[in-house]
Amino acid sequence: MSAIKDVIKYLEKLAPPSLQESYDNSGLIVGDKSQIVTGVITCLDCIEEVVEEAIEKGCNLIVAHHPIVFRGLKSLTGKNYIERTLLKAIKNDIAIYAIHTNLDNVIHGVNGVFADALKLKNQKVLAPKSQVVRKIAVYVPKDHLSDVKDAMFQAGAGTIGAYDECSFSIKGQATFRPGKNTNPNIGTLGKRENLEEYRLEVVYPDYLESRIISAMKNVHPYEEVAYDIFKIENEYKQVGAGMIGEFSEEVETMTFLNSLKKTMEAPLIRHTKLTTDKIKKVAICGGSGSFLLQNAIAQGADIFITGDFKYHEFFDAENHIIIADIGHFESEHLTIRYLADIIREKFTTFAILLTQVNTNPINYL
Repeated sequence: MSAIKDVIKYLEKLAPPSLQESYDNSGLIVGDKSQIVTGVITCLDCIEEVVEEAIEKGCNLIVAHHPIVFRGLKSLTGKNYIERTLLKAIKNDIAIYAIHTNLDNVIHGVNGVFADALKLKNQKVLAPKSQVVRKIAVYVPKDHLSDVKDAMFQAGAGTIGAYDECSFSIKGQATFRPGKNTNPNIGTLGKRENLEEYRLEVVYPDYLESRIISAMKNVHPYEEVAYDIFKIENEYKQVGAGMIGEFSEEVETMTFLNSLKKTMEAPLIRHTKLTTDKIKKVAICGGSGSFLLQNAIAQGADIFITGDFKYHEFFDAENHIIIADIGHFESEHLTIRYLADIIREKFTTFAILLTQVNTNPINYL
C-alpha cells in the first residue's frame, strides 16, 4: 500500500519544489501525508466540485496543477470558494497537492506535453534558468577515478545541454596525515602520505546536490572526502520557462492555426496580424506567457502561443511575430492527463482518475 507521501516524493523527484517561482505555493496544501492513498484525481484547478467528485469516487488525494491557496489565509470560515473548497476537503480527509511552476519549469513538464501535442521537433527551453547550476570538484586517487565519476553521472551530474557524462579532471599531488581515531583506506597513522590524485569536476542542477554527494561518498575510498562546491551563473538548459521547437517542413499559417484549435480544444484564438504565410519555428508557454514574448522574438519564432495576453501587449509583437492567445485553460489542459499518466507509471494499487469537472472559469458564446 502507498501513502500520500509516497506519491508526493515521486512527483517531487520529477519536478523538484526548489524549481517553483518565489510567488508560487506548490506542495501539499491540506492533508495528512501518512494517509494510505485510496485513489487520485488529477485536475488543473481544485474547486468545490472536484472535491465532491473525489468524495463520490472514493479518492482521498487530488493532484492539481494550480494551487488553491496562493496568499495567506487569516481565517477559514467558508466565505469564498477557496475557503469552502478547503473546508470540504478537510472535513472529508481529502488531501490537495499542487504541482505548479515547478512542473512548468522542467523540460518534460507542462510545456513538454504542449510541444509534443504540436509535434514540434528539436525542442528546447525558451528561457533557461540561471543560478540553478553548481559545480563540484572532488579529489580522487587514480584507481578510483572511474568509479567515482560513474556514480556521480548515475546520480544526475554531468549534463550540459544535449550532452551528458561531461566532466573534467586534472592530475595533481596530494598530501595528508591520518590522525588518531582514523581508519584510513590509504596511508599509515601519524605518517604523512604523498599520493597522486585527480581533481574531478562535474556540474549539476542544485536540486540534485544531496543525491550526487551521497553517490560520490558511497564509492570514494577515503574516510574523509575532500571536495569543493561552487555556485555558477551558467544557464541550465533543461530548466526554465516556455519551449521552442520547429516543424520538419513549413506549414501554411491558416492550416496550422486551424490544427492548433483542434489539438488544444480551443474555442477561439485571439491573434495579431498574420505576418507570415507559413510557420516553421514555434514558441509556446502553457498558462500566462506574455513575459516570454521577447525571448520568442529573439530566437526567431514565427509564432508564439500562450494564454492571458492583455490588450496592449498584443502591440508588442510589432510585426516581428504572430501572437496566438488560445486561453490559459486551453494551453494547459493536457496537463490533467499527463499528471494521471506519470502517477500511473509508478503506482498500480489505487485508481488514478482524470477529473470530469470542467474547471475553466471562462465561457464562450
